[in-house]
Amino acid sequence: MNKTVTTILMVAGIALLIYGIYTMVAPEASISVGPLNVEAQDNTNAYITIGLGIAALVASFLGGKKA
Repeated sequence: MNKTVTTILMVAGIALLIYGIYTMVAPEASISVGPLNVEAQDNTNAYITIGLGIAALVASFLGGKKA
C-alpha cells in the first residue's frame, strides 16, 4: 500500500478513536433540579466509531508491510 494512504489511515484511525472515546465519556443530555441530577447517554454510535478507528489502524499497520 502507498505510504500516503497508510499515513491517512493511521491519522483517521487515531482521530476516530479519540472522537469515539470522547462521545462515550461526555453526557448527551443532563437535567438538574435542585439536588437531583439526571444524565442520559446513548453509546451505540461511540462503539461504532471506536470500531471503525480500530479497523483503520489495523488496516494501516497491515497494509504498510510488503508480502
